[in-house]
Amino acid sequence: MKNQWPLQEAKNRLSHVVEQAVVAGPQTITVRGQEKVVVVAAEEYKRLTTPSVPLTEFFRQSPLYGMDLDLDLERSGDTGRDMDGPIAMRRVTVS
Repeated sequence: MKNQWPLQEAKNRLSHVVEQAVVAGPQTITVRGQEKVVVVAAEEYKRLTTPSVPLTEFFRQSPLYGMDLDLDLERSGDTGRDMDGPIAMRRVTVS
């Protein structure tokens, strides 16, 4: 069974593309012959995106763990610059 789909065919057969992702593995969707997206089963996505170790354990395994580092943790008071023109963004104050 194929695992690469032109966009129009994938749109027409989306249920089948999803089913194939579950039973046969990732399905690639192309636009004008270029690979654009991959449909993967939810279980596979979770497996690929779940860290193998918790973040705290990752930092504990760092070669820098336990070292006395002199870090400047003060935030700068600089709020950027004002911009003029049609694309200028307004500064929003959140309280």
